[in-house]
Amino acid sequence: MKKWMGSLLAATLVLTACTEQQETAPQETAPQESQQQAETEEVAFPLTVTDAVGNEVTLEEAPDAIISMIPSNTEILFALGFEEEVVGVTDYDNYPEAAATKEKIGAFEFNIEKMTALQPDLILAHESSWSTAEAGLQPLQDAGVPIFVVGNAMSFDETYETIEAIGEVTGASEQATTIVEDMQAQVDAIATKLEDVEQQKTVFIESSGDPEIYTAGQGTLMQELLDRINAENVVADQEGWLMMNSEEIVSRNPDVILLTYNYIENAVDAVKTRPGFDQITAVQQDAVIQVNEDITTRPGPRLALALEELAKAVYPEVMND
Repeated sequence: MKKWMGSLLAATLVLTACTEQQETAPQETAPQESQQQAETEEVAFPLTVTDAVGNEVTLEEAPDAIISMIPSNTEILFALGFEEEVVGVTDYDNYPEAAATKEKIGAFEFNIEKMTALQPDLILAHESSWSTAEAGLQPLQDAGVPIFVVGNAMSFDETYETIEAIGEVTGASEQATTIVEDMQAQVDAIATKLEDVEQQKTVFIESSGDPEIYTAGQGTLMQELLDRINAENVVADQEGWLMMNSEEIVSRNPDVILLTYNYIENAVDAVKTRPGFDQITAVQQDAVIQVNEDITTRPGPRLALALEELAKAVYPEVMND
């Protein structure tokens, strides 16, 4: 399949002009390869890797026109240094700021015609939407475009694996390792601080408001985050994502309520004024807190920041000491 040349990474380095001290004019400088390109070229292509659904994916050359089908993949690609190579993202991609300027390919339904027009040489799909996206992407697969399905990470370890997998398929394994090591160091530092927690707090994670209040139990990334900060999930006896009514939340009486959504104006006040919620410790102690929706729900490079934000929300007396 034809290889479409994308722009080199931002700020291509230029060699300084060499000027002889005698009456010779300065010689022209030749552009030096970007660090990302040079490191990528150290990886042996063609490259064959296995994705999250067991498909073998072969790339003949390092990708230079990449489409990302979920925001977390996009954040990983940018962290790896592929800002220029990313040509298409979903409607919800908003980080980093440069991601918002990329061509939009849709969200729950993807615009296959636009994706084709972008002439990608790598598509990063996602396991969570693969069952519905696979059929639509068949024309691109038939045309020879490599499609790599990234796993649906539900923990820090799986997030690390995701970053390393994307690093491998793009030829940026060394950069991926550095990102993972930096995240692990941040997580370890937070864990060290929380060793001083004497009384474990109970927490209710609310991912959507009335009338359909959803929360997260075992087997979710939210559960992993709470476990990591030594907090007890009040719905840890439940599995996956579930809807819960207000009466049940009152009966479970969490010490802290964390809101991971921002689509409701004055969401914190709305929670506090629900009937019966004045009986909840979290409301009485003014511990209903809205946290950053994006970093707490995207298994990517900012997940360590999400852990820190949750730790500060639940244990401010420890984290702000």
